[in-house]
Amino acid sequence: MNLASFLALAAILFCIGLYGVMTKRNAVIVLFSVELMLNATNINLVAFSKYGVIPSITGQVFTLFSLVIAAAEAAVGLAILMALYRKKGTVEADKYNSLKG
Repeated sequence: MNLASFLALAAILFCIGLYGVMTKRNAVIVLFSVELMLNATNINLVAFSKYGVIPSITGQVFTLFSLVIAAAEAAVGLAILMALYRKKGTVEADKYNSLKG
């Protein structure tokens, strides 16, 4: 496989994630779409790390940091969604337009 195939896969994944963020109203699906976009950037980091002008391990290291941040984001995001669901009774993102009770 070459660099172009990895970049095409990452572009497709990023576009699917962007579509999910822009069109879906379910907050859980929006979180999953953000995770998909982060994974597309991870594919790009690893691909450029392996096939770049100067191949090195820095792409893999940045990908590890990105995965840790994504896991923390998912945990905090789901905790917030659970609290909002208990309060409002829905997971529709357009119902969460107010920070007031």
